[in-house]
This record gives sequence, structure tokens and C-alpha cells, in this order.
Amino acid sequence: MPEYSFTCIYCDQSDQIVPLLLFQYQGKQYWICPQHLPILIHKPGQLAEKLPGLERIGPPIGHP
Repeated sequence: MPEYSFTCIYCDQSDQIVPLLLFQYQGKQYWICPQHLPILIHKPGQLAEKLPGLERIGPPIGHP
């Protein structure tokens, strides 16, 4: 049985080093570590290079 290793979309740390959270975007699955989850929530445009189209999503209403 092959061994799989998943990495954070932002920092490329493996699930062997940090816990990772799974999310889906445009029909694909991605992983992000808890340290970088706030970027996905509050500044999603910073991930636009790795997730095309995310630059159109601004921060949540009421957040700077």
C-alpha cells in the first residue's frame, strides 16, 4: 500500500510535521496547516498564485 504525504498549500510543510486541514476549492482538494488558516480566512488573495481566482475574494465583511 503506497504511503501518501500531504503538504500545506502555503508553506509546504508535510502532514508528518504539522497537522493539516482539508478544504475544497473549484472541485479540488487542498491542505492547509492551522498556522496559515487565518490567511485563507482573512487574506485569501495571498493564496491567489496557488489558487487562481481567489484574488476576487476579499476579506470578510467587518474585517480590515
